Amino acid sequence: MQINDPEGIDRILSETKTIAVVGLSSDAARASNGVSRYMQSHGYRIIPVNPNEISVLGEKAYAQLEDVPEKIDLVDIFRRSEEAGRHVDEAIRLGARAVWLQEGVIDEEAARRALDAGLDVVMDLCILKEHLMRKQ
Repeated sequence: MQINDPEGIDRILSETKTIAVVGLSSDAARASNGVSRYMQSHGYRIIPVNPNEISVLGEKAYAQLEDVPEKIDLVDIFRRSEEAGRHVDEAIRLGARAVWLQEGVIDEEAARRALDAGLDVVMDLCILKEHLMRKQ
């Protein structure tokens, strides 16, 4: 397995049902909101993870990943690179199947930890753009 493996991306997009979006904002102008709205409109369940939100896109927000009471397939991270590693570690502990570090979010060491734990890992790519490319 490797970071940004095309087969891994295909697997994530086809098998994922529940996406916990770390850093999801209720501000419609933020990328996290637009990307999550798009994914939600394509049948994915979006779970907002942001201690500053109560609900986003009609879904209850949770302060941290550990607070989410259901199984998470994918942890999608919209945080600064220096914050990403702790969320990757949470995803590993919670048994998520994959982590996706959005465009501009880069943490090679955290990505390696996730790979070593058996997760599919995508880094520095946009899930919306990847989904669009595969729909064509």
